Amino acid sequence: MKTTVLLINLGTPDSPSTSDVRSYLAQFLNDPRVVDLPWLLRKILVNLIIVPFRAPKSAKIYRKLWTEEGSPIVIHGERVRQRLQERLGDDYAVELAMRYKNPSIPDVLERVRKSNPDRIVVLPLFPQYASASTGSALEEVMDVVRRWWVIPEIRFISQYWDHPAFVQALVERGRQYDWREYDHVLFSYHGLPERQVDKVYEDGPCSDRDCEHEITPENKYCYKATCYGTTRLLAEGLGIPDDKYTVCFQSRLDKRWIEPFADKLVEEWGRKGAKKLLVFSPSFVADCLETTIEIGDEYQELFVETGGETVQLVESLNDHPAWIEALEALVREQPQSRGRQWPQRVE
Repeated sequence: MKTTVLLINLGTPDSPSTSDVRSYLAQFLNDPRVVDLPWLLRKILVNLIIVPFRAPKSAKIYRKLWTEEGSPIVIHGERVRQRLQERLGDDYAVELAMRYKNPSIPDVLERVRKSNPDRIVVLPLFPQYASASTGSALEEVMDVVRRWWVIPEIRFISQYWDHPAFVQALVERGRQYDWREYDHVLFSYHGLPERQVDKVYEDGPCSDRDCEHEITPENKYCYKATCYGTTRLLAEGLGIPDDKYTVCFQSRLDKRWIEPFADKLVEEWGRKGAKKLLVFSPSFVADCLETTIEIGDEYQELFVETGGETVQLVESLNDHPAWIEALEALVREQPQSRGRQWPQRVE
């Protein structure tokens, strides 16, 4: 039986030029799962306000991030694809696609269709489910595949934040730094508007639940809840006590996003007299603009401005061997073979 594994990450501009960044931002922000506003309001906000003003500034940042090989998110993704292919063997074909720009999901899936696989495993590289990331990627795959005359067996992996192999990979990555040498540890996740996590629930907002402390059948797909759940598992694996770390959310666009805000916490710890912060970014499996630039450069500047000295970013999993092993385990695992082992409630 021939199985195709489709790895999907968010995406990147084709180059750091302003025109390519503008094209990328337009595709990304016009996605109704990303900017979940009424159609006309989204078009006006994105195409007439955000993209024209943000593209030139973002292009400067992407130029700092770019390497001779290209975009780091594509470079890391291709290395992961190659190494996972080596581990899985000839019965599998591993493909890499980006939700936005290239290699695009439609182009990669057309190649998959022509190869006529028996089965497809769709594996978005987002450990915690969010409609704006995993949901959008899976919707795009379904939109393409629904037009095929022959549709093979397809398995979607929606999230895996609590998979033991994924947690172990994060722990191994984190062990290169001794958290005891730092004043505090931050677990920084990509932010989301509060309204997007509220939409997970049939009745009432996320704030009515206890998502900071427990995972339940009701909030198991709540991004905020699974970020806190990821942190508890990672802190337990590294032996970090509760009073030594804080969960936070970065890359916000306004005040109505999930709190606490990472940049505000960095400033707060600087004013408290802290000199060294250790920052994990467990929602990013590959280093990118949000880790290398936002945390590594911008938060470092904020911390120094408020009295601190060092913000140490824990590198993302990238192509770490334990991450490749985790991906292999996810691909080979049979559906329903692993019961959810949710972290216990923390008082």
